Amino acid sequence: MSDVGTLIRRWRNARGLSQLALAADSVVSLRHLSFIETGRSSPSRAMVLKLAEVLDVPLRERNSLLLAAGFAPVYQESALDEPELATIRHALDAILAQQEPYPALIMDRDWNIRYANRAAARFFAFLQAGHPTAPPDPPNVLRRMFHPDGVRRYVRNWPDVCEALVRRVRREAIGGVADERAQAILREVLDYPGVPASLRSLDSTPPTTPVVPIQYARDGRRFDYFSTVTTLGTAQDITLQELRIECFFPADDATRGHARELAESASDR
Repeated sequence: MSDVGTLIRRWRNARGLSQLALAADSVVSLRHLSFIETGRSSPSRAMVLKLAEVLDVPLRERNSLLLAAGFAPVYQESALDEPELATIRHALDAILAQQEPYPALIMDRDWNIRYANRAAARFFAFLQAGHPTAPPDPPNVLRRMFHPDGVRRYVRNWPDVCEALVRRVRREAIGGVADERAQAILREVLDYPGVPASLRSLDSTPPTTPVVPIQYARDGRRFDYFSTVTTLGTAQDITLQELRIECFFPADDATRGHARELAESASDR
């Protein structure tokens, strides 16, 4: 089989589509699609892009499909500080600022924290205060939650949160297909001391709970948050498509009050 045919079949299976269904949705003959998947026919550049669009293949993997078919990639992967992305950065800054005084952060596909609002910086500094060590860099949501030097010591429902995170990483792989980079960081954090061995074999097929609250407690203060995740659905740049914006919302009045107290104490300095 040709590389591109193997990849197309893998994405088709990941989407739960038969050859007949993909052929109909792509307006291509079933015979031609079959020949592409088995390597008996080489798809044109336009055909690769059409199949990728119908299969909702992420931009990074669309470039991989094009390369496998012998064509040059067409989607850019820009640095967030490039002038071309200035408008997007302003929009991201506005989202982060709007979330004050509650935490919000922006992650890449590896769960690294690229940006965070002042509320997130205050809150995690409050949790980390007095501890000389921290999880290894770069700042990463999974390392922060699983590492013994991270915030897990202050998460009252840590077993539930970790189980939900493991399911999310395994189910939220970019494009719905196993992402080796995400799996690598997951294997790392599951090997940290004190992480239950049962999480390594956790079944990720059951539906995830829509909302998993995170309950923090330190120095007599409780912070009960739940979060929402936003993506840039129309992005045509790899970097932008892979960003996830996670905003935390208070689950009770006590959390609202403590968040305001942290903000006021920071403004007094």
